[in-house]
Amino acid sequence: MKLIRFGEEGKERPGVLLNDKRYDVSSIVTDYNEAFFENDGLAKLEEALKNNPALPEVSDSVRLGSPVARPSKIICIGLNYVDHCEETGAAIPEEPIIFFKSTTSLCGPNDNLIIPKNSEKTDWEVELAFVVGKKASYVSEEDAPNYIAGYCLLNDYSERAFQIERGGQWAKGKGSDTFAPLGPIMATPDEIGDVNNLKMWLTVNGKTFQNSNTSNLIFKIPFLVHYLSQFMTLLPGDVISTGTPPGVGLGIKPDPIYIKAGDVIELGIEGLGTSKQTAVAYQG
Repeated sequence: MKLIRFGEEGKERPGVLLNDKRYDVSSIVTDYNEAFFENDGLAKLEEALKNNPALPEVSDSVRLGSPVARPSKIICIGLNYVDHCEETGAAIPEEPIIFFKSTTSLCGPNDNLIIPKNSEKTDWEVELAFVVGKKASYVSEEDAPNYIAGYCLLNDYSERAFQIERGGQWAKGKGSDTFAPLGPIMATPDEIGDVNNLKMWLTVNGKTFQNSNTSNLIFKIPFLVHYLSQFMTLLPGDVISTGTPPGVGLGIKPDPIYIKAGDVIELGIEGLGTSKQTAVAYQG
């Protein structure tokens, strides 16, 4: 299945994408939240769809929200592509680098990117994210695939001055509003062939900056589920973003390039759709 959420910000309703058409499933499902995933919602929805052929169609003009409701956690993995480590001058990590994005950074896939107040170094990062399907604590790597509800496209926007120059942890540069556009869809694992071989790309104003493949991940998803679950309980609906390949603005030589108001950022991952954000200045 391919899950979507649609409607005005804060009033999104659950839907599905079937044969490239959007359908409203709010008569079957309340929302794609922790309770939905925890109570075997995916299997129940799939069964219900077989018996509900006449679902209301949703216009393509309606805004898409994040395909999952605001989760308990958005966990990110840093420096998880060898060539991204090289471009940023960082050592290849021996264990996954973990940081969090504020859950208030979550937004729809095509919502505007709001450049934070006093920002001069807002940057882009195309990433493969996955959604946790059931409560996970001390999970083995072998059993990890059973804990994955699906996969999404995510742009891990980052304010590099806040992240690197202001001391402390990376979270300062990762959690601004609109810094986690997710979607357009959450695709269940059966919709994706080999998750370790998906093309991924990102452009700014039509120019390609990132063009890679998930085959270049250092730490693969089953290991990440296992690893994270040794340190914290993962709850159904949690979003885990697996890191970005090379081509971020910070890594451009000799002079880094950062986002300015009016820039258009487009990105995609094979099988997971595309998203598009227009950068706008903060209005306070």
